[in-house]
Amino acid sequence: MPDGDGLPRGVDPGKASVARMYDAMLGGEHNFAIDREAVAAFTAIDPQVRTLARANRAFLGRAVRFLVDAGVRQFIDLGSGIPTQGNVHEVAQAASPGARVVYVDNDPVAVAHSEALLADNPDALIVAADIRKPAEILSSPQVRALIDFEQPVAVLMITILHFVSPQEDPAGIVAAFRDALPAGSWLALTHATDEDRPDTAAAVGQLYRDRATSPVTPRSRDEIKSLFDGFELVEPGLAYVPLWRPDRPEDVPDNPSQYWVYAGVGRKSG
Repeated sequence: MPDGDGLPRGVDPGKASVARMYDAMLGGEHNFAIDREAVAAFTAIDPQVRTLARANRAFLGRAVRFLVDAGVRQFIDLGSGIPTQGNVHEVAQAASPGARVVYVDNDPVAVAHSEALLADNPDALIVAADIRKPAEILSSPQVRALIDFEQPVAVLMITILHFVSPQEDPAGIVAAFRDALPAGSWLALTHATDEDRPDTAAAVGQLYRDRATSPVTPRSRDEIKSLFDGFELVEPGLAYVPLWRPDRPEDVPDNPSQYWVYAGVGRKSG
């Protein structure tokens, strides 16, 4: 609900929000001037940032369709952000009516817009929670209402773990969700890397530290791959976002490393 200055409670007007910045990158309207200013600074560092955001969003759609084809009918989307085109429930329910989706985000604007969007959808809910607290998410009434942990579940961590610092133990967070899932469940994630464009990654990291509510920690390919411990990556393994099962050959760029975000989907073994 808005507070005295018209902003939802919990919004820091002096800082850009990760969720609202991503909305601005995708051409959405649910963002503030401070978010657009941060995106403009980001674009000055990397002019193709909007292209990267769209490629990341396109991966999400391909991954969800792949998972539905693999038999998944329930999803937990962590750090889901502000609703835009191609939301998980839209993709999953178009492919399999009745597919169930729980979104999770700690941004008040993202939560408010998600609640409005999902008000008439009995198979999709939003949890206002922080990915850093897996136990709270897993025990939430929304998750317990929609997710059957006796059946395969897909956990989605799309461009969220690089906002988790080493001290906050991203591997431990992934492990907590993994351990709650039955065998045959799935993990899909994308994560920024500093491997091929270290100068760009460093500049972006500084920008988020200075301007946004959540600093970014890019990681190496090996560090990102280690997050899939306990999951078996499907082909093509860990790849730059446009290289993960592209819909068309023309969707593959000449220099995929310019996208500097890795993507992967893995199945829980056992």
